Amino acid sequence: MTYIKKQFISKPILVRYGETDQMGIVHHSNYLRYFEVARLEWLTALGVSYTSMEKQGIIMPVIDANLSYKTSALFDDSLIVHIQLEEIPKVKIKFSYEIRNQENQVVCLGNTSLAFLNSETRKPIRCPENFSALFRD
Repeated sequence: MTYIKKQFISKPILVRYGETDQMGIVHHSNYLRYFEVARLEWLTALGVSYTSMEKQGIIMPVIDANLSYKTSALFDDSLIVHIQLEEIPKVKIKFSYEIRNQENQVVCLGNTSLAFLNSETRKPIRCPENFSALFRD
C-alpha cells in the first residue's frame, strides 16, 4: 500500500463472480462498493476508525457520486483503486477515484462527496478538528 496524506492506493480487489452480470462484466453498481473499500482503507491508513467516529455520533453518508466507465472489468480481474482527497474537509469530504485493472488500464473514473452528520439529529456538522488537522501542512 502506498499512502501520501491526500492520496492512497488500495489493496488489490479481486472481482468475484457474484459482482458480474451474465456477460461476466462487473455490474456498474459495484464500482461504488470499490470506492467505499478504498475510503475505508484510506481512513485506516490515516489511523482513523470509522467505527470510532460512529461511536462519537458522527456518520458520513454519500451525498453525491459520479462515475465514468472506460473499459469493462471482468470476473477474476484484480482491481486497484487510486483515491485522492480533493480538499481539506469542512462539512463535506470530497474524493476522486481511478480504478485500474491488472494490465494498468483505466476501468473507471469517479468522484464522491460525503457529508459529516450528527447521527442522532441527521443534521450536518463540521468535520471533527482532529480529523481535518491530519491534512494541514
